Amino acid sequence: MLKTAISYSISETESVRIVQVTDPHLFADPEAQLLGVNTAQSLGAVLNTISAVNYPAHFMLATGDISQDYSNESYHSFVEAIAPVGLPCHYLPGNHDDPRIMSLHMQGPKVFGQKRILAGNWQILMLDSTVRGRPGGHMSDEEFELIDSAIKSEPERHVLLVMHHNPILTACNWLDQHCMDNGEDFIDRVAHYPQVKGLLWGHVHQSIDTEHTGPHGQLHLMATPSTCIQFKPKSPYFALDAQQPGYRLLELKSDGSILTNVYRVPGETFSPDKEAGGY
Repeated sequence: MLKTAISYSISETESVRIVQVTDPHLFADPEAQLLGVNTAQSLGAVLNTISAVNYPAHFMLATGDISQDYSNESYHSFVEAIAPVGLPCHYLPGNHDDPRIMSLHMQGPKVFGQKRILAGNWQILMLDSTVRGRPGGHMSDEEFELIDSAIKSEPERHVLLVMHHNPILTACNWLDQHCMDNGEDFIDRVAHYPQVKGLLWGHVHQSIDTEHTGPHGQLHLMATPSTCIQFKPKSPYFALDAQQPGYRLLELKSDGSILTNVYRVPGETFSPDKEAGGY
């Protein structure tokens, strides 16, 4: 049975404006670092940048790997950190999250774990691509059933599909071992719905903006940088990038088109350990 969606009172002729943050990898200890970067501080810098830009967003999406150590405190810290931004936040799990702990401790008056969002002329589906005990992902039959049922329930709305794992390869051999293992099938199947206009994910700690030509036109395929460390694009071996933490802004227009850009924290405050061989 299809569960109730979170609904926003946005006119069908108005754009839906979204901030996406992803992969903060927080610890119970706010002083802890991931490969030379204090993840609490880097998340704070991203959120400060978002606030300074003053983009008139309707809500935020947090696309997984909120925690690095599965701790209750890491989720509490995330909820506390985003509160000053003042936006409702919708989240989904990543491979570094424990969904049970996450649901218990990602709690707040504007924090939501529901899988469906109705806003303006759009339906946004928050999908779970995680596989317990594995860094890689898989889109299950249950998630395909959700997509089908949700689209049938709101056939006039455009659809954005949101997940943690990358359904396309990144040309980083080490990282692509941990992609969505049925990503090609996933894209082929969802492209047959004329309502689906875009796919959005995290996990890869780098920016990707490309398109897939489906039977009903172009699908926007979008990956967003982490709020902490960045992976070097197109590297066959594990390598960190010197680019700063980032986030994505999206404008979902009422005609089904998507305007989007990635932005990063200004300056050179966060410098990862470039000698690191993995994490």
